[in-house]
Amino acid sequence: MTALVEGPVDIAIVDYGMGNRRSVEKALEHVGVRASISSDHARLRAAAGLIVPGVGAFPRAMDNLRELGLDELLRERVRSGTPVLGICLGMQLAFDSSTELGGAPGLGIVPGEVRALKAGELKLPHIGWNEVRFAKPRSPLVEDLPRTCAFYHVHSYAPVPAVQEDVLGVAEYGAPFVSAVERGSFSGVQFHPEKSSAAGLRLLANFARVCIAAGAPVAG
Repeated sequence: MTALVEGPVDIAIVDYGMGNRRSVEKALEHVGVRASISSDHARLRAAAGLIVPGVGAFPRAMDNLRELGLDELLRERVRSGTPVLGICLGMQLAFDSSTELGGAPGLGIVPGEVRALKAGELKLPHIGWNEVRFAKPRSPLVEDLPRTCAFYHVHSYAPVPAVQEDVLGVAEYGAPFVSAVERGSFSGVQFHPEKSSAAGLRLLANFARVCIAAGAPVAG
């Protein structure tokens, strides 16, 4: 499956000290995106779209975002219609709150709470490939992907959106959990597209096309 972006587009990866930023940057470059890693507010405001990666604990991640002033910047970018994609913890941070490590407030971009997976007898964290069933097959983010598609997951928590219409994809590990969301210009995935082979590259290329369609500035 070819996953190349036609035409230049400039996407910034938000650097708040957590997450596999370089892996995301390399995946974007692979599909033809001009990518950069930055915490500079001017740079993040100038980008056609933003990606928020993340690996680690929710409370610490929110502390880092607040210390850098990136919490307000992300809210501002979403309000202005800039496409923003959250990956793994980066997606969870968009919710109102999380129960992890005693609980912490999130960005409040997507209504709902992040809770521990109900995995039953299965081991946590959930690590490995898992099929995601897309509830919105016409979403530009999942264009040209099968209705059910496998992606690589590494997590112990997952979001519980307050609004069913925000659910983009669902997977199962012991019990069903939400693995992709979409609300306004924000999209989020619990899995790692940068580690998910051709399907992950397709999703990242689709996000780049969303940025171009949004009419944001493109790279010269």
